[in-house]
Amino acid sequence: MALTESTMVDIGTLAPPFELEDAVSGAKLNYDDVKGPKGTLVLFICNHCPYVIHTIEALIDVANDYEDRGIGTVAISSNDVEAYPVDSPDNMEAFALNNLFSFPYLYDATQEVAKAYDAACTPDIYLFDGDRKLYYRGRLDDARPGSGKQVTGADLRAAMDDLLAGRPSPEKQYPSAGCGIKWKK
Repeated sequence: MALTESTMVDIGTLAPPFELEDAVSGAKLNYDDVKGPKGTLVLFICNHCPYVIHTIEALIDVANDYEDRGIGTVAISSNDVEAYPVDSPDNMEAFALNNLFSFPYLYDATQEVAKAYDAACTPDIYLFDGDRKLYYRGRLDDARPGSGKQVTGADLRAAMDDLLAGRPSPEKQYPSAGCGIKWKK
């Protein structure tokens, strides 16, 4: 597992549109279907990455805690499932059900959505405001597998609180880090 950091797309970038199939319901969903009135959390994850596994409980907690406050959440897996069959839609469905996802888990078969978002790693975290403008991108917190630090979601929660309070985007944002997205050859 090679550690890869997120790209750190420019704040204010508009959320690229998408329409992808939800691994659980089979429904085709687009950005408007998953957005919240005050913001949208877009998570690029996968089933097998140790960094995702290390943080998944906290990511779900954050999504659940902010859903009633007007922030929608969606997870997207863009990995090459021929090379990594554990990330297939059937396994995505099992992962979402086993972890009690309250949000859609979409499959990016062509990897075009990951490329449009300039996603680089799993987890790669993007928070957009109610106008689809990028407000925060980066890490959940400073915990990593083997670091001995507790996963709290502190960085993302602080950004979400700032967004909801109408404050400017946090000046200091740290990249997320995890496994690189498994691109098709």
